[in-house]
Amino acid sequence: MSYLLKSRRESTLHEHESSEEQQAKINEVRELLGDLPTEMPGFLSDATIRRFLRARNWSTVQATKTLKEAVKWRRQYKPEMIRWEDLAERENEVKRAYIPDYLDKNGRTVFVTLPSVKSLTSGKEKIKQLVYNLENFTMSSESAQDNVVWVVDFRGWKLSSTPLAETRQSLNIIQNYYPGLVAVAILCNPPKIFESFWKIVNYFIEPEMREKVKFVYTNNSESQRIMADMFDLDRLECAFGGRNTSGIDIVEYSERMRKRDQVRGASTNANANASSY
Repeated sequence: MSYLLKSRRESTLHEHESSEEQQAKINEVRELLGDLPTEMPGFLSDATIRRFLRARNWSTVQATKTLKEAVKWRRQYKPEMIRWEDLAERENEVKRAYIPDYLDKNGRTVFVTLPSVKSLTSGKEKIKQLVYNLENFTMSSESAQDNVVWVVDFRGWKLSSTPLAETRQSLNIIQNYYPGLVAVAILCNPPKIFESFWKIVNYFIEPEMREKVKFVYTNNSESQRIMADMFDLDRLECAFGGRNTSGIDIVEYSERMRKRDQVRGASTNANANASSY
C-alpha cells in the first residue's frame, strides 16, 4: 500500500468563478430550499450553502437535495443541542478523540482520533461524540469550508477496533451532513492488516473525500517532511512525529469544551429568536 495517496486537487473549475457568480448559485439554492432557510437560519447560512455547493461540484440541484436531507436529519437528531455534559464516559472518550489546542500551519482545526483505544460506550454514544465534534468544527472557521485536519493514530489497531457498521455510519454523517468540512485526513502508521479493511471502506468513501486521505509513517523521511510542512513540531504529538510528549489534561479540556458550548448555545439561541420573527 502506498504511504501517500493523491492529495485533494487545489481547486476546481468553479473555484475560479467570481464571488458574484458563486453568490448567484447560493441565492439559487436558497430559492430552491423554499422556507427552510427561515426554519434553520443558523445552519442554512451562505457559508454552509457554499460548502455544500463545493462538495457537490457546484451543482445547485445536488446541493439542494443534500441540504434538504441534512435538514431532515437535523430535525430528528438535533445536533446543535448536544453539549459536553451530554457525552457518556467523557474522560475515556477524550483519549479516543479530541480537538488539540493548536492549529496546523494554515490555521485549520486539528482533530485527533485513536481508534485502537478501547471505548467504554455504545456505538450510539460514539456517533453522538462524533457529531458533537463536527458541530464544533462548523464554528471554527467563518467559511466553514475545508477547515479540519483529521489525524488518526493507528498504533495498536486491530480489525475489531473499528466496527464496519459504525464506520459506514460515521462516513455517511460526515459526507452527507457535513460535506467539505474535512480538508485532509492523515492516517498515521496503519498496520499491514489495515489494507484489507481499507479496501472495503473505500467503497463507501466519495471520490472527493478519498482524494483528501494521506498515509504517513513516522519512520519514513517523506512522511516526516509532510508533517513538518503542515504542523509546528513542538506542538504536534510525538506519536505523529512531533516533539510534544504531554497528554490531554481532562480538566482543562472539559473547561475548554464547555466554553465552546456556551458560544454555540448563544449562537443557536440568537438564530432561534431570529427565525421566530
